[in-house]
Amino acid sequence: MNTTMVRPKKHLGQHFLHDRSIAGRIAALASDDASLVLEVGPGTGVLTQFLLPRFGERLKLVEIDGESVEYLNQHFALSKDQLIHGDFLAVPVERYGSDNVIVIGNFPYNISSQIFFHILASRHLVREIVCMIQLEVAQRIAAPPGSKTYGILSVLLQAWYNISLEFEVGPGAFIPPPKVKSAVLRLTRNEVEHLDCNEKLFQTVVKQAFNQRRKTLRNALGSLISRETPHPLLEKRAEQLGVQDFVQLTSWIEQLQKTSDINS
Repeated sequence: MNTTMVRPKKHLGQHFLHDRSIAGRIAALASDDASLVLEVGPGTGVLTQFLLPRFGERLKLVEIDGESVEYLNQHFALSKDQLIHGDFLAVPVERYGSDNVIVIGNFPYNISSQIFFHILASRHLVREIVCMIQLEVAQRIAAPPGSKTYGILSVLLQAWYNISLEFEVGPGAFIPPPKVKSAVLRLTRNEVEHLDCNEKLFQTVVKQAFNQRRKTLRNALGSLISRETPHPLLEKRAEQLGVQDFVQLTSWIEQLQKTSDINS
């Protein structure tokens, strides 16, 4: 049988991890008690080889690249439903039928933010995320308030997850080597079930605040509030607010909008 050779594809953002020791360290970060482990973009299976013996049928692989799918089928004893040829972003996590999910993988760097937003939509199911991403993005996600790199993903992920930047990885661990350093993040679900505000509005407030991060919140959130309305947080800039500050501000804006609707 001819063995499929997998060529890294630039348009898919593929940089295949080939360092087995790093793959083993990443796999070891995953908790044992998940009922479902979703590996995103397994590529040539360097991480899969450590996950499959541990999780067996609880492991599902989601791969968009047909060459990788053929390679994985040739090199691993996978059941029919275990390897999914498709786009992780196109299928809600709910469709996999579990409420205790770990998402793990060497995320394609060009869509890593999209993957996080996709996971956030199913945060009540995804208890843990273990991933390798671009170092700069990892630092941004883990950044505290007041940092120049603190941003939208920092707030939205920190609202629901405890975040640990585990270790950095150099370009030489990949084929082809990326032009940037990488890092492994571990995110574990915190105890927050619901925010004390409208959660959809919370996302809107956070995104709008950081889209104009150089402005004070009074100006950045001008479409949501009357600029004359007093509130101490409005004199600050987005990066100065922690998660609870954004929750408080969102709740206040929500009340303003309700009052405005009643009076109109």
